[in-house]
Amino acid sequence: MTDAPDLLHIDDEACRRFLSSAELVGRRWSPGIMLAIGRGAHRFSAIVAAVDGLSDRMAAQRLRELEATGLVERRVIPTTPVQVRYELTQPGLELLRSLQPLAAWAHRWGDVVGEPERAAAS
Repeated sequence: MTDAPDLLHIDDEACRRFLSSAELVGRRWSPGIMLAIGRGAHRFSAIVAAVDGLSDRMAAQRLRELEATGLVERRVIPTTPVQVRYELTQPGLELLRSLQPLAAWAHRWGDVVGEPERAAAS
């Protein structure tokens, strides 16, 4: 494998930050939840409905994590009954935008890469 001279030099602190960010984004359901919110699903039930296979329990857990990291904001609207809405924060929106090239890559190469089980069977 050859070095990639066009890549930025990443020092130890930047590497730690990158790894933390990659682990957050790599958590199951987190990107799907952020994408659902970015596409307009702001209520809990709408988020769960927009992410195929997401349970209420996992949605609540991931939304709490995303809120704790500052990527999602939970807003309580004092109506009767009380409404809760989820919005992407500026960092969350920027993260979602930064994932667009990965989404484009997956669209282009997803058939080749496929699921690990399918690749092993080939």
